[in-house]
Amino acid sequence: MNTWPARKAPLPLRALQSASEGVLKIEKILLGLLMALLFALILVNVVTRYARMPLYGNDEASVYAMVWLTFIGASCMTRLRMDFSVALLTEYLKPGLAKAFQAGATLIVLGFSLALAAMCWIWLDPIGIARAGFDAQAYAGESFNFLYTERTQTLEWPTWIVMGVVPLFALTTILHGAANLAEDLGLVARPERPPLDAGQGVN
Repeated sequence: MNTWPARKAPLPLRALQSASEGVLKIEKILLGLLMALLFALILVNVVTRYARMPLYGNDEASVYAMVWLTFIGASCMTRLRMDFSVALLTEYLKPGLAKAFQAGATLIVLGFSLALAAMCWIWLDPIGIARAGFDAQAYAGESFNFLYTERTQTLEWPTWIVMGVVPLFALTTILHGAANLAEDLGLVARPERPPLDAGQGVN
């Protein structure tokens, strides 16, 4: 399967790949910040519990930090092609057929992301909340969708903000999946990345 050089690939494909790489850089920064935040929350939790002065809501904040870390990390791994896979079959196939299987797997990831985005659209119902004048109470009374009225149990954060990582994950995974598929089909060259044993493989 021939691959077009990056400079000769069509502009939309180059723009798609550049957008995916740009989002990937942002995700790496967010991952570092979230890991630092999670570490700090756990450390504070240990110290305050040892001092018999546990902080109200610290456990819940740690859980939500871990949730965001998981979804953003999964999106990042999708672009870096570090997601789990079973290569028992493709190892014994001819290179051309193995690439076809890889493209098919990428297409499945893209299809899953599109389905998740569609479900998030129904769940968030932006048109419905807009029609209600962004009145969460009125919207909940009409649609029985209480997403915009519910708050978290301890910290009382708006639930829709905490759950916002799900549609965000869907959108970024669509972008990464489309970029990966374009590369698998040979429509654009894959970006060169340092090997993982260099300590900078995901940086």
